[in-house]
Amino acid sequence: MPIESATRAGGALLIATVVAITGCGSPDPGSRSDSPPIATTTPVTTSPATGSRTVTHPATSTVDPFAGQSLIDHVEWTGNADGPRLMVHPTRAGRDTTFPGSDLRAWQEIRAADPSADTPGMWDQFRCHWEWARLIAPDKPTWNLEPWRPSVGYDATVDAACNPGGPER
Repeated sequence: MPIESATRAGGALLIATVVAITGCGSPDPGSRSDSPPIATTTPVTTSPATGSRTVTHPATSTVDPFAGQSLIDHVEWTGNADGPRLMVHPTRAGRDTTFPGSDLRAWQEIRAADPSADTPGMWDQFRCHWEWARLIAPDKPTWNLEPWRPSVGYDATVDAACNPGGPER
């Protein structure tokens, strides 16, 4: 049921209507829903002169669409003129997910595959690839992390295009 409140501001009557869609009680234990999340309506301010309008935003999903799927296919060490390189091969799910916390889940997969990857500089390089390289080069075959690169913090790593201490070769 809508909740309405009225106030006077500069002689104009403003009406704020808030509609909240909520669920009550618990679902039948034997039932399950495959329907998409329900949209919620945000507060709206209307003026009698302009009429009313409703702004609707979809609810944020609370279910990870890639739960149970690997985000990292495999990792492999190679070398180049500058030193060792850990090549991270993401899965399709790893390239496509935007679910909150999926970066940490992918990093755990990398650490499980090779615990020596767990250094501050490598984490910053990985995060940079996860958050930025996936947008710029979504089909890049590997994300390369190099332990010889200086640990300069996340912001400086991003400023260096994920490659602090020199370009990728």
